[in-house]
Amino acid sequence: MQISIHDEGAVARVVLVGKLDIVGADVVALPLATLSGSKQNVLIDMSGVTFLASIGIRHLVSATKALSRRGGKLVLIGTTEAVSEVLTTAGLAPMIAMVANDGEARALVGG
Repeated sequence: MQISIHDEGAVARVVLVGKLDIVGADVVALPLATLSGSKQNVLIDMSGVTFLASIGIRHLVSATKALSRRGGKLVLIGTTEAVSEVLTTAGLAPMIAMVANDGEARALVGG
């Protein structure tokens, strides 16, 4: 799993590439927790994520809840069909926003 973070003030844009399995989740755990505690909104480009395991889902849900408690949002951008299906099957589609592109994500977070 590769992660790159772009700090845009109150918003952080994260790009993930690879498998969000147990190894990938270990790579993103601390950065996601830090961002969800310090930013108003976190936008995650998921177009390069090829696999999503339950441990990866856990980190996304934790970040979503942390941001939500402070009035913020976590938005997933460009999820692949496989990742979208996993999140939908898990019943998380209503909780975690999924959009097609950066413009839609920014519209959701007001900037």
